[in-house]
Amino acid sequence: MIKESNEDKTIALHKNFSWSSLWQVISLFAVVLILEFVTPVDYVFGYLYTGPILISASRLGRKATFYTTLAAVGLTILNLWLPGDKIAEPSTVASRIIAAIALIVTGILGDRNRQYEIAIAQQQVQLQSQQELARVREDFASTLTHDLKTPLLGAIETLKAWEQGKFGTVTPTHHKILEKIIRSHQSRLQLVETLLDVYRNDTEGLQLQLAPVDLVTIAQAAIASLTDLAASRQIYINLGYGDSDFRRAMRVNGDALQLARVFTNLLTNGINHSRRGGKVEVVFESQTGYCLVKVLDNGLGITSEQLPHLFERFYQGHSDRQAKGSGLGLYLTRQIISARGGTIWAENRLPQGALFCFRLPALSVYT
Repeated sequence: MIKESNEDKTIALHKNFSWSSLWQVISLFAVVLILEFVTPVDYVFGYLYTGPILISASRLGRKATFYTTLAAVGLTILNLWLPGDKIAEPSTVASRIIAAIALIVTGILGDRNRQYEIAIAQQQVQLQSQQELARVREDFASTLTHDLKTPLLGAIETLKAWEQGKFGTVTPTHHKILEKIIRSHQSRLQLVETLLDVYRNDTEGLQLQLAPVDLVTIAQAAIASLTDLAASRQIYINLGYGDSDFRRAMRVNGDALQLARVFTNLLTNGINHSRRGGKVEVVFESQTGYCLVKVLDNGLGITSEQLPHLFERFYQGHSDRQAKGSGLGLYLTRQIISARGGTIWAENRLPQGALFCFRLPALSVYT
Protein backbone atom coordinates (compact mmCIF):
# COMPACT_ATOMS: atom_id res chain seq x y z
CA MET A 1 0.00 0.00 0.00
CA ILE A 2 2.80 2.40 0.87
CA LYS A 3 4.63 1.68 -2.37
CA GLU A 4 1.53 2.21 -4.50
CA SER A 5 0.72 5.49 -2.76
CA ASN A 6 4.24 6.82 -3.32
CA GLU A 7 4.21 5.80 -6.98
CA ASP A 8 0.92 7.65 -7.44
CA LYS A 9 2.49 10.78 -5.96
CA THR A 10 5.49 10.52 -8.26
CA ILE A 11 3.31 9.99 -11.36
CA ALA A 12 1.22 12.98 -10.38
CA LEU A 13 4.33 15.15 -10.47
CA HIS A 14 4.92 14.22 -14.12
CA LYS A 15 1.26 14.61 -15.12
CA ASN A 16 0.52 17.87 -13.39
CA PHE A 17 -1.37 19.17 -16.45
CA SER A 18 -3.77 22.04 -15.81
CA TRP A 19 -6.23 23.44 -18.30
CA SER A 20 -6.20 26.78 -16.47
CA SER A 21 -2.42 26.94 -16.92
CA LEU A 22 -2.84 26.19 -20.63
CA TRP A 23 -5.29 29.03 -21.01
CA GLN A 24 -2.92 31.35 -19.17
CA VAL A 25 -0.17 30.48 -21.63
CA ILE A 26 -2.48 31.05 -24.60
CA SER A 27 -3.74 34.36 -23.21
CA LEU A 28 -0.23 35.66 -22.55
CA PHE A 29 0.88 34.53 -25.99
CA ALA A 30 -2.01 36.44 -27.54
CA VAL A 31 -1.15 39.64 -25.64
CA VAL A 32 2.55 39.52 -26.56
CA LEU A 33 1.69 38.57 -30.15
CA ILE A 34 -0.52 41.64 -30.51
CA LEU A 35 2.15 43.88 -29.02
CA GLU A 36 4.76 42.43 -31.38
CA PHE A 37 2.82 42.70 -34.61
CA VAL A 38 0.96 46.01 -34.16
CA THR A 39 4.08 47.95 -33.20
CA PRO A 40 7.07 48.83 -35.36
CA VAL A 41 9.63 46.09 -35.78
CA ASP A 42 12.15 48.16 -33.84
CA TYR A 43 10.20 47.51 -30.62
CA VAL A 44 11.12 44.06 -29.35
CA PHE A 45 8.43 42.62 -27.07
CA GLY A 46 9.61 39.02 -27.51
CA TYR A 47 11.19 39.03 -24.07
CA LEU A 48 7.67 38.92 -22.64
CA TYR A 49 7.32 35.35 -23.98
CA THR A 50 9.39 34.29 -20.97
CA GLY A 51 6.15 34.39 -18.94
CA PRO A 52 4.36 31.65 -20.95
CA ILE A 53 7.60 29.64 -21.12
CA LEU A 54 8.04 29.66 -17.33
CA ILE A 55 4.39 28.73 -16.78
CA SER A 56 4.76 25.82 -19.20
CA ALA A 57 7.97 24.67 -17.52
CA SER A 58 6.50 24.73 -14.01
CA ARG A 59 2.99 23.42 -14.72
CA LEU A 60 2.64 21.79 -18.14
CA GLY A 61 5.70 19.57 -18.51
CA ARG A 62 8.69 19.16 -20.77
CA LYS A 63 6.86 18.76 -24.10
CA ALA A 64 4.71 21.86 -23.54
CA THR A 65 7.84 23.82 -22.58
CA PHE A 66 9.57 22.77 -25.79
CA TYR A 67 6.67 23.79 -28.06
CA THR A 68 6.08 27.04 -26.15
CA THR A 69 9.76 28.00 -26.48
CA LEU A 70 9.80 27.02 -30.15
CA ALA A 71 6.71 29.13 -30.87
CA ALA A 72 8.08 32.11 -28.93
CA VAL A 73 11.41 32.03 -30.80
CA GLY A 74 9.66 31.58 -34.15
CA LEU A 75 7.27 34.48 -33.60
CA THR A 76 10.07 36.75 -32.36
CA ILE A 77 12.16 36.11 -35.50
CA LEU A 78 9.11 36.16 -37.80
CA ASN A 79 8.35 39.72 -36.72
CA LEU A 80 11.42 40.80 -38.70
CA TRP A 81 9.46 40.26 -41.94
CA LEU A 82 5.86 40.61 -40.81
CA PRO A 83 3.92 42.80 -41.19
CA GLY A 84 6.69 43.90 -43.63
CA ASP A 85 6.11 47.64 -43.63
CA LYS A 86 9.87 48.33 -43.74
CA ILE A 87 13.24 46.60 -43.82
CA ALA A 88 14.64 45.86 -40.39
CA GLU A 89 17.87 47.53 -39.35
CA PRO A 90 20.91 45.35 -38.44
CA SER A 91 20.62 46.51 -34.83
CA THR A 92 17.01 45.32 -34.75
CA VAL A 93 18.00 41.95 -36.19
CA ALA A 94 20.68 41.62 -33.51
CA SER A 95 18.19 42.55 -30.78
CA ARG A 96 15.72 39.93 -31.93
CA ILE A 97 18.39 37.25 -32.18
CA ILE A 98 19.47 38.10 -28.64
CA ALA A 99 15.83 37.93 -27.54
CA ALA A 100 15.48 34.51 -29.21
CA ILE A 101 18.60 33.24 -27.43
CA ALA A 102 17.23 34.54 -24.14
CA LEU A 103 13.96 32.68 -24.74
CA ILE A 104 15.84 29.45 -25.50
CA VAL A 105 17.90 29.81 -22.32
CA THR A 106 14.72 30.50 -20.35
CA GLY A 107 13.15 27.34 -21.71
CA ILE A 108 16.20 25.22 -20.89
CA LEU A 109 16.55 26.61 -17.37
CA GLY A 110 12.83 26.31 -16.74
CA ASP A 111 12.83 22.67 -17.82
CA ARG A 112 15.93 21.94 -15.74
CA ASN A 113 14.34 23.55 -12.69
CA ARG A 114 11.25 21.41 -13.26
CA GLN A 115 13.39 18.25 -13.35
CA TYR A 116 15.11 19.31 -10.12
CA GLU A 117 11.72 19.78 -8.47
CA ILE A 118 10.61 16.33 -9.61
CA ALA A 119 13.84 14.75 -8.35
CA ILE A 120 13.51 16.49 -4.97
CA ALA A 121 9.87 15.45 -4.68
CA GLN A 122 10.77 11.85 -5.50
CA GLN A 123 13.48 11.88 -2.84
CA GLN A 124 11.01 13.28 -0.32
CA VAL A 125 8.52 10.55 -1.18
CA GLN A 126 11.23 7.92 -0.85
CA LEU A 127 12.35 9.38 2.48
CA GLN A 128 8.78 9.37 3.78
CA SER A 129 8.46 5.75 2.70
CA GLN A 130 11.67 4.81 4.51
CA GLN A 131 10.59 6.67 7.63
CA GLU A 132 7.21 4.97 7.61
CA LEU A 133 8.84 1.57 7.12
CA ALA A 134 11.26 2.30 9.98
CA ARG A 135 8.34 3.29 12.19
CA VAL A 136 6.51 0.04 11.35
CA ARG A 137 9.64 -1.94 12.21
CA GLU A 138 10.07 -0.04 15.47
CA ASP A 139 6.44 -0.68 16.43
CA PHE A 140 6.75 -4.36 15.55
CA ALA A 141 9.95 -4.80 17.55
CA SER A 142 8.51 -2.90 20.52
CA THR A 143 5.32 -4.97 20.49
CA LEU A 144 7.19 -8.23 20.08
CA THR A 145 9.62 -7.56 22.93
CA HIS A 146 6.78 -6.41 25.17
CA ASP A 147 4.84 -9.62 24.48
CA LEU A 148 7.93 -11.70 25.24
CA LYS A 149 8.23 -10.35 28.78
CA THR A 150 5.12 -12.10 30.15
CA PRO A 151 6.07 -15.69 29.21
CA LEU A 152 9.65 -15.13 30.36
CA LEU A 153 8.52 -13.83 33.73
CA GLY A 154 6.13 -16.74 34.07
CA ALA A 155 8.82 -19.26 33.19
CA ILE A 156 11.28 -17.73 35.70
CA GLU A 157 8.75 -17.81 38.54
CA THR A 158 7.81 -21.41 37.70
CA LEU A 159 11.44 -22.47 37.67
CA LYS A 160 12.07 -20.72 41.00
CA ALA A 161 9.09 -22.53 42.54
CA TRP A 162 10.42 -25.83 41.19
CA GLU A 163 13.88 -25.00 42.59
CA GLN A 164 12.31 -24.37 46.00
CA GLY A 165 10.76 -27.83 45.98
CA LYS A 166 7.14 -26.78 45.54
CA PHE A 167 6.64 -29.44 42.85
CA GLY A 168 8.47 -32.24 44.59
CA THR A 169 11.90 -33.21 45.79
CA VAL A 170 14.80 -31.49 44.01
CA THR A 171 18.13 -33.28 43.96
CA PRO A 172 21.45 -31.37 44.03
CA THR A 173 21.93 -32.17 40.36
CA HIS A 174 18.48 -30.84 39.51
CA HIS A 175 19.20 -27.75 41.61
CA LYS A 176 22.32 -26.91 39.59
CA ILE A 177 20.48 -27.42 36.30
CA LEU A 178 17.57 -25.25 37.42
CA GLU A 179 19.98 -22.50 38.51
CA LYS A 180 21.55 -22.43 35.05
CA ILE A 181 18.15 -22.37 33.33
CA ILE A 182 16.95 -19.53 35.59
CA ARG A 183 20.10 -17.50 34.89
CA SER A 184 19.62 -18.07 31.18
CA HIS A 185 15.99 -16.94 31.32
CA GLN A 186 16.96 -13.90 33.40
CA SER A 187 19.57 -12.97 30.80
CA ARG A 188 16.94 -13.21 28.07
CA LEU A 189 14.56 -11.11 30.15
CA GLN A 190 17.24 -8.48 30.67
CA LEU A 191 17.87 -8.39 26.91
CA VAL A 192 14.14 -7.94 26.22
CA GLU A 193 13.90 -5.13 28.79
CA THR A 194 16.97 -3.43 27.32
CA LEU A 195 15.50 -3.65 23.83
CA LEU A 196 12.23 -2.19 25.08
CA ASP A 197 14.05 0.66 26.79
CA VAL A 198 16.10 1.44 23.69
CA TYR A 199 13.01 1.70 21.46
CA ARG A 200 11.11 3.67 24.08
CA ASN A 201 14.00 6.09 24.56
CA ASP A 202 14.35 6.59 20.80
CA THR A 203 10.65 7.38 20.33
CA GLU A 204 9.65 9.08 23.59
CA GLY A 205 12.96 10.25 25.00
CA LEU A 206 14.62 9.02 28.18
CA GLN A 207 12.75 10.09 31.32
CA LEU A 208 15.09 10.45 34.30
CA GLN A 209 14.15 10.51 37.98
CA LEU A 210 16.80 12.94 39.21
CA ALA A 211 18.10 13.02 42.78
CA PRO A 212 21.51 13.47 44.46
CA VAL A 213 23.38 10.15 44.18
CA ASP A 214 26.88 8.87 44.87
CA LEU A 215 28.51 7.21 41.88
CA VAL A 216 30.84 5.19 44.12
CA THR A 217 27.90 3.61 45.98
CA ILE A 218 26.18 2.76 42.69
CA ALA A 219 29.39 1.26 41.31
CA GLN A 220 29.88 -0.91 44.39
CA ALA A 221 26.35 -2.28 44.07
CA ALA A 222 26.90 -3.02 40.36
CA ILE A 223 30.17 -4.81 41.14
CA ALA A 224 28.43 -6.91 43.80
CA SER A 225 25.71 -7.92 41.33
CA LEU A 226 28.36 -9.11 38.84
CA THR A 227 30.40 -11.15 41.30
CA ASP A 228 29.15 -14.50 39.99
CA LEU A 229 29.71 -13.52 36.35
CA ALA A 230 33.24 -12.29 37.09
CA ALA A 231 34.04 -15.42 39.10
CA SER A 232 32.84 -17.68 36.28
CA ARG A 233 35.24 -15.89 33.90
CA GLN A 234 38.00 -15.68 36.54
CA ILE A 235 38.02 -11.88 36.30
CA TYR A 236 39.01 -9.67 39.23
CA ILE A 237 37.15 -6.34 39.60
CA ASN A 238 38.89 -3.49 41.38
CA LEU A 239 37.64 -0.05 42.42
CA GLY A 240 40.05 2.84 42.93
CA TYR A 241 40.53 6.61 42.95
CA GLY A 242 43.30 7.32 40.51
CA ASP A 243 46.46 8.61 42.17
CA SER A 244 44.83 8.68 45.60
CA ASP A 245 43.35 5.88 47.70
CA PHE A 246 41.23 8.34 49.66
CA ARG A 247 37.52 7.46 49.59
CA ARG A 248 35.87 10.49 48.05
CA ALA A 249 32.20 11.07 47.43
CA MET A 250 31.43 11.38 43.72
CA ARG A 251 28.02 13.00 43.91
CA VAL A 252 25.92 13.92 40.90
CA ASN A 253 22.31 14.82 40.27
CA GLY A 254 21.20 11.70 38.44
CA ASP A 255 18.90 8.71 38.16
CA ALA A 256 20.28 5.96 40.42
CA LEU A 257 18.54 3.14 38.51
CA GLN A 258 19.77 4.30 35.10
CA LEU A 259 23.29 5.00 36.35
CA ALA A 260 23.37 1.48 37.81
CA ARG A 261 22.64 0.21 34.31
CA VAL A 262 25.53 2.30 33.00
CA PHE A 263 27.98 0.69 35.43
CA THR A 264 26.53 -2.77 34.82
CA ASN A 265 26.81 -2.40 31.04
CA LEU A 266 30.38 -1.08 31.13
CA LEU A 267 31.55 -3.67 33.66
CA THR A 268 29.88 -6.50 31.76
CA ASN A 269 31.51 -5.26 28.58
CA GLY A 270 34.90 -5.24 30.32
CA ILE A 271 34.39 -8.75 31.76
CA ASN A 272 33.36 -10.14 28.39
CA HIS A 273 36.39 -8.67 26.64
CA SER A 274 38.96 -9.66 29.24
CA ARG A 275 40.87 -12.90 29.18
CA ARG A 276 40.57 -15.38 32.01
CA GLY A 277 42.63 -14.27 34.97
CA GLY A 278 42.41 -10.66 33.88
CA LYS A 279 41.27 -7.57 35.73
CA VAL A 280 38.60 -4.91 35.24
CA GLU A 281 39.13 -1.61 37.05
CA VAL A 282 36.74 1.19 37.94
CA VAL A 283 38.61 4.43 38.57
CA PHE A 284 37.05 7.66 39.85
CA GLU A 285 38.59 11.07 39.28
CA SER A 286 37.46 14.58 40.09
CA GLN A 287 37.65 17.38 37.55
CA THR A 288 36.57 20.98 37.84
CA GLY A 289 32.79 20.78 37.88
CA TYR A 290 32.69 17.15 36.75
CA CYS A 291 32.92 13.57 38.01
CA LEU A 292 34.98 11.32 35.74
CA VAL A 293 34.58 7.54 35.72
CA LYS A 294 36.93 5.16 33.90
CA VAL A 295 36.33 1.45 33.30
CA LEU A 296 39.48 -0.33 32.17
CA ASP A 297 40.07 -3.88 30.98
CA ASN A 298 43.16 -5.74 29.77
CA GLY A 299 41.69 -7.39 26.70
CA LEU A 300 42.88 -6.98 23.13
CA GLY A 301 41.72 -3.38 22.86
CA ILE A 302 39.68 -1.66 20.15
CA THR A 303 40.57 -1.55 16.46
CA SER A 304 40.47 1.74 14.57
CA GLU A 305 37.56 0.38 12.49
CA GLN A 306 35.48 -0.39 15.58
CA LEU A 307 36.12 2.81 17.52
CA PRO A 308 33.69 5.12 15.64
CA HIS A 309 30.84 2.57 15.88
CA LEU A 310 31.07 1.30 19.46
CA PHE A 311 28.04 3.22 20.71
CA GLU A 312 25.80 2.49 17.72
CA ARG A 313 22.70 0.38 18.12
CA PHE A 314 23.21 -3.37 17.54
CA TYR A 315 26.91 -2.90 16.80
CA GLN A 316 29.00 -5.82 18.10
CA GLY A 317 32.26 -5.58 16.19
CA HIS A 318 34.70 -8.47 15.89
CA SER A 319 36.74 -9.76 18.79
CA ASP A 320 37.56 -12.83 20.86
CA ARG A 321 35.23 -11.75 23.65
CA GLN A 322 34.06 -14.54 25.92
CA ALA A 323 30.37 -13.91 25.31
CA LYS A 324 28.55 -12.22 22.47
CA GLY A 325 26.15 -9.47 23.42
CA SER A 326 23.17 -7.87 21.74
CA GLY A 327 24.95 -4.70 20.68
CA LEU A 328 22.54 -2.65 22.80
CA GLY A 329 24.38 -2.17 26.10
CA LEU A 330 26.76 0.57 24.98
CA TYR A 331 24.03 2.23 22.93
CA LEU A 332 21.73 2.38 25.97
CA THR A 333 24.64 3.59 28.09
CA ARG A 334 25.23 6.50 25.73
CA GLN A 335 21.50 7.34 25.82
CA ILE A 336 21.55 7.54 29.62
CA ILE A 337 24.75 9.60 29.87
CA SER A 338 23.70 11.98 27.08
CA ALA A 339 20.26 12.49 28.64
CA ARG A 340 21.98 13.74 31.82
CA GLY A 341 24.19 16.18 29.91
CA GLY A 342 27.31 14.04 30.13
CA THR A 343 29.74 12.64 27.61
CA ILE A 344 31.02 9.10 27.05
CA TRP A 345 33.85 7.82 24.91
CA ALA A 346 36.26 4.93 24.45
CA GLU A 347 40.01 4.69 23.93
CA ASN A 348 42.67 2.07 23.54
CA ARG A 349 44.67 1.42 26.67
CA LEU A 350 48.42 0.97 26.44
CA PRO A 351 50.05 -1.47 26.37
CA GLN A 352 46.88 -3.59 26.10
CA GLY A 353 43.19 -3.27 26.75
CA ALA A 354 40.37 -0.75 26.40
CA LEU A 355 39.28 2.28 28.38
CA PHE A 356 35.67 3.47 28.59
CA CYS A 357 35.11 6.87 30.21
CA PHE A 358 32.08 8.95 31.03
CA ARG A 359 31.83 12.35 32.62
CA LEU A 360 28.87 13.90 34.42
CA PRO A 361 28.34 17.34 35.98
CA ALA A 362 29.28 17.15 39.64
CA LEU A 363 26.89 18.09 42.41
CA SER A 364 28.11 20.92 44.59
CA VAL A 365 29.22 19.85 48.06
CA TYR A 366 27.01 22.61 49.46
CA THR A 367 23.87 21.31 47.74
